[in-house]
Amino acid sequence: MVKRNVVSYFRVSTQKQGRSGLGLQAQQKAVDDYLNGGDWHRLADYTEIESGGNNSRPKLLEAIQLCKASGAVLCVARLDRLARDAEFLLKLNSSSVDFVAVDMPEANRMTVGIMALVAEQERTAISIRVKGAAAAAKARGRQLGAYDKNDKTKFVGRKGTAEDAQRAREALTARSRLRASDKLPMLKRVDPDGSMSLRGIAEALNANGIPTVSGRGQWSANSVRRLKAISG
Repeated sequence: MVKRNVVSYFRVSTQKQGRSGLGLQAQQKAVDDYLNGGDWHRLADYTEIESGGNNSRPKLLEAIQLCKASGAVLCVARLDRLARDAEFLLKLNSSSVDFVAVDMPEANRMTVGIMALVAEQERTAISIRVKGAAAAAKARGRQLGAYDKNDKTKFVGRKGTAEDAQRAREALTARSRLRASDKLPMLKRVDPDGSMSLRGIAEALNANGIPTVSGRGQWSANSVRRLKAISG
């Protein structure tokens, strides 16, 4: 059975801590102890020196990109290694990357999703106000929406057009290309110099348990060819 991929991320806040290893060694030991003996395949470790208030940390973003490409879990020693507040965790949740914090392993995407509900409170309140205004307008006898062009007293729903169908197809294609682009970091990792055959790349991706773009089946030479085509 293929082990679950994992990517580790470590952060210290100052150059002095980075040079001395203070804090960093404790993080590494905590993650090592957590993963030791588990059903994990450790793909990579990322370390950076950056303030927790900065949500644009390049190494963390690289780690997330690799997780998205490989289907790996992002592992951190402490929850505050990701951010000092919930804002970045909400962004992480929206990226569909699973993560685990060694000091709080129960804080997974489900609990972050609950935090996201709190963050959406104001948006929900706005929606409620808009719906309330629409209901009040209807109560006053005003109809909202479209009318039959031949009978202005007849209220009808909007029908889809050929342009709507085309936009829907374009949106599906764009989503598919976005899912494929998430796999490109793993393609570069498996075949950095572009020398491997398509079949060889497919076998390497399958051996590492990397999900396909669709999330179904296994990699083949053809699916790798399609992936490489979007990389230019």
